[in-house]
Amino acid sequence: MTEQYYPPLSYTVASEDEGMKVGTVLERRLGISRKLMSRLKLTEQGIQLNGERVYTSIKVKPGDVISCAMEQETSDDILPQAMPLDILYEDEHLLLINKRAGMIVHPTHGHYTGTLANGVVHHWLERGERVRFRPVHRLDQDTSGVVAIAKNPYVHQQLSEQMQRGEVEKQYCAFVVKAPQPDQGTVDAPIDRDPEQPHVRIVMDTGYPSVTHYETVCTYNSGAARISLRLETGRTHQIRVHMQHIGCSLIGDPMYGDASAEASVGVHPAGQEVGRQALHAERLAFRHPWTGEPMTFVAPLPEDLQQLEQALLAGNIAIAERRGRLEK
Repeated sequence: MTEQYYPPLSYTVASEDEGMKVGTVLERRLGISRKLMSRLKLTEQGIQLNGERVYTSIKVKPGDVISCAMEQETSDDILPQAMPLDILYEDEHLLLINKRAGMIVHPTHGHYTGTLANGVVHHWLERGERVRFRPVHRLDQDTSGVVAIAKNPYVHQQLSEQMQRGEVEKQYCAFVVKAPQPDQGTVDAPIDRDPEQPHVRIVMDTGYPSVTHYETVCTYNSGAARISLRLETGRTHQIRVHMQHIGCSLIGDPMYGDASAEASVGVHPAGQEVGRQALHAERLAFRHPWTGEPMTFVAPLPEDLQQLEQALLAGNIAIAERRGRLEK
């Protein structure tokens, strides 16, 4: 079977690049990692200079064209499964999806079907695309919102590096049982696994650096609040752990929530109705790794969280009505 390739990357050597090695140019100008470069060397088309395969140690001159193509891959270990997908954007390099709550991103032990990966692989097969499933980041099963999926190794590497440099903006919406004080600020608290419950994360001095910025969008008479959050780091359960740490647990959170606090502010019934942590990844912004174009993707608030918001607003009205009767 003849190998198929993704669209090639190419670069025309500039005067300031004269005398550099091919590998150095690929690393400095196209940002290709050494790991990816090693993979490219093993492909049939390999790394080419002016249309001919060359070693990366060859020196270049102005006007030379360096190109390289990555072999197309498939996720043969993921079972294709037809399912509705809320696609926000797709091109030959990227796929952005608004993931619904309750869906796992990637198959795990005991969850081989029904994941986002199963649906995406089926979607690509229907389009005739040979692509391996490469999520750039993940959301918890019960967190809804924007997920970015790279369609080739270079795009995955470039977006991962943007995240590591803090150049990707990840904004979340959450509903919490108590409005944070002050109404905007930063939680800078390291997170690691709980030694007694490895599946749970906790704030601990020896944990990994974790930074969450928050801002209160709306407060309710019940004491609950809608907040907007922006992440500098992407630790597992980071928002849920940080909000619990400052006494403002997410409504409906089965692991880090506070049922008594929810009941005390009158949001427990609404939290039960949602049936999950009230957290939504509403916005993702980054530079397109192939074109450099700034891109922003927004996922609207899902229906269950809209209903929660209405319940909280109705609580405001009910409290105002009770106050009015008492004043009479």
